Amino acid sequence: MAYESLLYDKRDGIATVTINRPHKRNAWTTDLSEEVIEVFGAMEDDPEVLVTVFTGAGDKAFSAGADLGNARTHKVNSVGAHLATISPRGFAVFNAVADYPKPVVAAINGYAVGIGCLITLCCDILLASENAELGLPQVPLGIIPAYGGAVRLARYIGWGKAMEMVLLGERISAAEGYRVGLLNRVVPLPELMPLAYDYATRLAALPPLAARMAKESLNKGLDIASLKEAAQTDIYRFMLLGQTEDSHEAHRAWRERRKPEFKGR
Repeated sequence: MAYESLLYDKRDGIATVTINRPHKRNAWTTDLSEEVIEVFGAMEDDPEVLVTVFTGAGDKAFSAGADLGNARTHKVNSVGAHLATISPRGFAVFNAVADYPKPVVAAINGYAVGIGCLITLCCDILLASENAELGLPQVPLGIIPAYGGAVRLARYIGWGKAMEMVLLGERISAAEGYRVGLLNRVVPLPELMPLAYDYATRLAALPPLAARMAKESLNKGLDIASLKEAAQTDIYRFMLLGQTEDSHEAHRAWRERRKPEFKGR
């Protein structure tokens, strides 16, 4: 697959998607959104992809957010015309990542600001280099983090810290991001991608249907108001997985003290 603003690589069940605009600190554009939607759709349909690593090119930024150098950024010329383009399903690029059924490891190699931060909140494992900074600067710019961005952040770090970050629009360091539970790990920049691939390799070795259902259970469960209803729904996932070939193979391999061979069935 060839893209203008992305690099794509696939090997050993691991796909790597790299935002490739380092001269602009990987600033976000409409074209980039369209390519992210396209590549995540293609990976979802590709049975050879078991896990995805999502990162940015260069050593300065995962994505520094919207391209504020473009005078048209965040501008709406006609309220009516803009409303007509809004989908009740939300902003498609966020959905493309958040609803992607396979595990996504975000390797945050520098600034993750604005939409660059919001898109990481749609990933599953968030790793960062020590030089990373994360923030949502929208309110000081007279707007807000759109499409549930503040709520996504609050689900990671709680109401109080999320409110502080959203209202003040100030960036936090990687160390602070780890302290408040936003990041899973923080390492020196040269160690970031090896760490991301270590996570990806371990995830790719899991029974893929179980990994998929576990991700779905957590994500969908957070949208269910009643814990009892969420638990009840999990019973059906559990029963279905118990009938898969991979589940049977995992149990046999455990009893026989050998490495399991999963087929995604």
